[in-house]
Amino acid sequence: MPHSFEDHCWQDIVSPDVLRIYEAYIRDTYIGSRPAILAIDLYNKAYRGGGRPVVNLLDKYPSACGENAWNAIEPTRQLLAVAREHSVPVIYTTQVERQQQGVRATSRAVDASHDDDFEIFAEFQPQNDDLVIGKERASAFFGTPLIAYLQKMNIDTVIVCGESTSGCVRASAVDAYSYGFHVVMAEEACFDRSVLSHKVNLFDLHHKYADVMHVEEVVAHFQSKEGWSCVEI
Repeated sequence: MPHSFEDHCWQDIVSPDVLRIYEAYIRDTYIGSRPAILAIDLYNKAYRGGGRPVVNLLDKYPSACGENAWNAIEPTRQLLAVAREHSVPVIYTTQVERQQQGVRATSRAVDASHDDDFEIFAEFQPQNDDLVIGKERASAFFGTPLIAYLQKMNIDTVIVCGESTSGCVRASAVDAYSYGFHVVMAEEACFDRSVLSHKVNLFDLHHKYADVMHVEEVVAHFQSKEGWSCVEI
């Protein structure tokens, strides 16, 4: 059974008055004919300390997303698995840090680092056909060749997952929309250090720039297309 337009994680924080204000944005959601997965910053640093509450990790792992990251592991696995099953391109981003030049993705203080902080988390190791793109700012598009790859593959839809919803995920989604791509946010496969920021940003993106869809909807979309495949990188 299809979900209603507002049947998402923000239901407990958005009032009826706000929903009334945003009624003009209600529309049918969809996935285009040539999608790609854009997995934003699924790197080790976000998972440090395990699946505990974020506030309990701050002293030792101030950049960790704690239980929010770990709760997204299984939905992300499902998303990547169905994408590969149907030859949908998978593109990862990770952070490139050149701190001596003062260029970073955000303005937050830099915490102590490990050598493998920005390697993709073991649960989601890239496969041979996947792309891994390094970036220095929040958006996956800024100063990277991402747009060239997407255009070369004739991609029309970018399905976004990863972290953080309010930061690099949002920046990448807005840029994808600005470049003319249809944008789908895989709700349960996106996460943030703050649950409030996660919900508010998904609500805002859903009504302005992207279709927020449950991972189960994305999986069902691909599985309903027997023998369907997309493109190879």
